[in-house]
Amino acid sequence: MIGNLDFPYTVPYRAIYAVADGGVGSVESTNGTEGIDDPRRVEIIEFSRCYGGSAWARYHYAKSPLVLATKTIGDTVRYLCRVGEHDLALEASHAAAGIRRVAVDGKEIAITYVGLGGGGVGATTCRAGAGGVIRSEVSESGGGKVGSGTIVVPRRSRLIVGIDDTDSKEVGATWCLAHNIAEAVDCDYARYLSHSIVQLYPVPEKTQNCVSTALEFACLNGGAERVLAQIRDLLIEYSVSGETGMVALTGFDGSVLADYGRACKSGVLTREYALECAGDAGVNVWLDGNGVIGALGAIPYVAMPDESVVL
Repeated sequence: MIGNLDFPYTVPYRAIYAVADGGVGSVESTNGTEGIDDPRRVEIIEFSRCYGGSAWARYHYAKSPLVLATKTIGDTVRYLCRVGEHDLALEASHAAAGIRRVAVDGKEIAITYVGLGGGGVGATTCRAGAGGVIRSEVSESGGGKVGSGTIVVPRRSRLIVGIDDTDSKEVGATWCLAHNIAEAVDCDYARYLSHSIVQLYPVPEKTQNCVSTALEFACLNGGAERVLAQIRDLLIEYSVSGETGMVALTGFDGSVLADYGRACKSGVLTREYALECAGDAGVNVWLDGNGVIGALGAIPYVAMPDESVVL
């Protein structure tokens, strides 16, 4: 016997999170100077239940003036947006939905979506029912209506963790352990977003394939330190190597280490050089074995799993 469909015209997103540049409560501006907390960019990360619907949204939302870039990683679709508001000239089939407003207010981020017909349903009830949403305001939607909805989510900062050298020639794979640890520590104050395997230059000390791992979390204020201590403790417990490296950076992206990352893919580097570069980039070293070289090299490839595997 087939059960009843309680909400036949709603497919809630599993979760929606948003990361603002500058961090939570930070005074860092986008040009690196200190001053008033004034974020200019927000990345919206939507966990989909129906990839077809998310792919349709990505195609149309990419045309919104506030949207700078879009990207799909696994079951997530991401929208890199500038903060602001811009009216949309909706047109059925061609530009049927979009993001009209992105606002950052203290510890909250408000996002307003609009859409025609089914796009309006996605803009309203589908997103309002997502995990991670604090509150929402939605209009009627569906049929021939123009639907609009605003969701409010906590403002989060991005935490990037680099890990390398947890295995041996007899047992283990660093990327597996890193992922399992990330899933184990995932919680509301530190949401696990992505995992990237980073191909490094095949140095003589490698176990086999010479890769490190970048983990990405979206953290509430104070969450990063808590989850980092948990990750460190689990690495110490489960690593079978005496040279494990773990580093962490709280930042909107890992581009501060772009040059180091390229160098790590193209030649042999020393532990001393890695520690020097970590200090210069403001990266915290949690485990300083020889694996710190590759762990640091993973940072600039966060949320780039298709690019990071290329040597």
